[in-house]
Amino acid sequence: MEINKRKRILVTGGSGFIGTNFIRHTLHVKPDWDIVNLDSLTYAGNPHNFQDLKSDQSGRLHFVLGDVRNENLLSQLFSQNNFDSVVHFAAESHVDRSILGPKVFLETNVNGTFALLGESLRSWEDRKRPNDFRFLHVSTDEVYGSLGPHGYFTEETPYNPSSPYSASKAASDHFVKAYFHTYNLPAIITNCSNNYGPFQFPEKLLPLMILNIIEQKPLPIYGDGKNIRDWLFVLDHCEAILQVIERGVPGNTYNIGGNSERQNIDIVHLLCDLLDKRLGRSGKDTSRRLIRFVSDRPGHDRRYAIDATKIERELGWSPQFKFEEAINITLDWYLGNMAWVKSVRSGEYRKWIEDNYEDRENLSI
Repeated sequence: MEINKRKRILVTGGSGFIGTNFIRHTLHVKPDWDIVNLDSLTYAGNPHNFQDLKSDQSGRLHFVLGDVRNENLLSQLFSQNNFDSVVHFAAESHVDRSILGPKVFLETNVNGTFALLGESLRSWEDRKRPNDFRFLHVSTDEVYGSLGPHGYFTEETPYNPSSPYSASKAASDHFVKAYFHTYNLPAIITNCSNNYGPFQFPEKLLPLMILNIIEQKPLPIYGDGKNIRDWLFVLDHCEAILQVIERGVPGNTYNIGGNSERQNIDIVHLLCDLLDKRLGRSGKDTSRRLIRFVSDRPGHDRRYAIDATKIERELGWSPQFKFEEAINITLDWYLGNMAWVKSVRSGEYRKWIEDNYEDRENLSI
């Protein structure tokens, strides 16, 4: 019996927000795991996210520049590496971008997942179907659609996607389920609520508001600001994924939530107040004066909320970070890493802000 066998994991999209945090966390807590990070480095992928790793960690991380849709590249990677598991983060993930340009969401999220499933299945069968192999597909609660004021998404909630983004993730989820039921590929799906934390690209709500507050720019809030999301600190999410890889049952779905429902406007008010304390702003200079309500986006889901009972009951996972603790960690990270922020603010990012917000900032509180 082989003792202390090293594991080799393929992570797709590992230079994005959640992928970066997952890789960094895994290298820290799993010293016998090596990681191959396959990433095409689109606007949200940053290869500098790992520059500060210790030498004993960086030596276990191998970067491959490439697209998850490239079947020849996937074949080469799987042939050269006997991957023990695949963790599939690679995806286009922003709703607003999917409304402006849905085609790339189909190509990356559906076709990319399809290509990765095919190569994973071929490799798994060539290796005589090892029992400990896992294909973990990281998805979103947005596939379930919108909730009313009460109730929660469970693993049995019917899919009802509202945007091109959530439709593409729903389609990829169904392909993963089909490969389990048709070919017995040991695949698992996780559907998570809204993540926040270090390394998040500044198009998402929290980093966008944090940076605009710091720079005293307008804070655009869709509609009445009362859309509700369940907020999950990214390190809690990463630990949940590890639990699913090691102990999750193939063919299952696990919902991962933060038990922290908040209205968008309440989040922005909190960020303003916390940053004002750090930045010494008071009186007429408080950051709430920067809030602008802008016309709502099409198909904007009103509320998401996850019931994470299953993963808590079966795998013993629950979020370890309180929202108030994690939001302060996040704020301090951005304040201490403005050089990173500057490096990711590309011309494409500025164009996205112009396309989505500049023509809407004509309304005030």
